[in-house]
Formats: sequence, C-alpha cells, structure tokens
Amino acid sequence: MGWFADALGPFRGFAVTLRQMTRPRVTTSYPKEKREKPQRFHGRHILNRYPDGMEKCIGCELCAGVCPARCIYVRGADNPPDNPVSPGERYGFVYEINMLRCIFCAMCVEACPTEAITMTHLFEMSTTSRDDAIYTKGELLVEPDGTPNHPQEPNRLIDVNELELGSGWMRATAPGGRAAFEGVVGWTPSATHSELPAELGQSGDSAELADEAGGSS
Repeated sequence: MGWFADALGPFRGFAVTLRQMTRPRVTTSYPKEKREKPQRFHGRHILNRYPDGMEKCIGCELCAGVCPARCIYVRGADNPPDNPVSPGERYGFVYEINMLRCIFCAMCVEACPTEAITMTHLFEMSTTSRDDAIYTKGELLVEPDGTPNHPQEPNRLIDVNELELGSGWMRATAPGGRAAFEGVVGWTPSATHSELPAELGQSGDSAELADEAGGSS
C-alpha cells in the first residue's frame, strides 16, 4: 500500500482546504460589506470651523511640532484687521498633510488648542500620484456650512459621508478619564456638528453614576 500513499501525497494538502470550506466565514465581502468603525477611529483629517464660519486653526504649528512622522506643514499669517479669518491674531495660511508619511496616531489632534484638526472615519485614500496624497488646506478645510471637502477621484471605494463622522471625538484622553467630567460637554461647537453631546462612561456605569448623583442631592 506504500505506492498508494505516495500517489495520494500531492493531494493530501487539499484536505485542509476542504475542511475550511465547510466552516463559517470569518471575512467580509469588501468593499460591498464594511465593518462598523469605532467612534474614535483614526481616519483622514479635516480642519474645522466655528458655527459662524470662522476657521478654528490659529496657525500655532503645534500639530506640526508634535507630529512624530513630520508629515504636517503649517505656516501662519496675521489676520487681516478688516476681514479676520480666525478669532485669534493669526490663522493657518498654509496647511498641508502628507498622507504617505502619516501614521494616524492622532497626536496632532491632542496638541491642537482650538480643536481645529480632527480625524474622521474615511481611510480609503488610494491614489496613483504622490502629489495627490499631499492634502492642502483647500481639501482639508470644511466649507462655511461645515460640509467636508475631498478630491473628486475616480475611486469607487471612497464614501465621502465618512468625513462627517468622528469630528472632535478622537481624543484618547477625553475628558481625562475622570468621573468628575461625566456629563460635561468638553467640546467647542463646530460648523459640522454644532454642539456635541457630553461624553459618558468615564468611570463605571453611567446609569449608576447618575443614580448616585441623584441620591446625594
């Protein structure tokens, strides 16, 4: 029977394949099926505005200074006295992010003092040109009504609606993990989302914390 075993040798590997064919799938049919992303998913950046249309970026360059990948370039300029761009003395005159170097760590979001830069749920940004992977201020800054911008590329995978998800919820420490901030709005309003709701779940069960607060009052 040795010759029979030797003849079956090349086909023994198919036993693993046949066993796996009868088991439930663990993958999805991407891009038709996409998994639901967590609330603090680190996707493509956007530059936010205040509800009145003023830009939140003040050109302080803190995001560029903290970036470990050195993928952000910012150059600030003085606000025109007769037509200011931002509420501060300066604004972001030039703002560029090289997505080929970005590691999506969100440290720029952490460093921003005005919550100007946040990260969305959009991650499908493939392109055939390196220059197209460098996003400029015109592509990053939302419209005065809060509508995000994105280069119109012939990529059927891109869902631009994902640019409206996430907004300012990206901070990993928000709001510091302290129960004292439970139910407190920790975000400034933006043109995209107006006023965001207070974040819950800082310590234990939110419902239990609410009951304790009600019982102590």
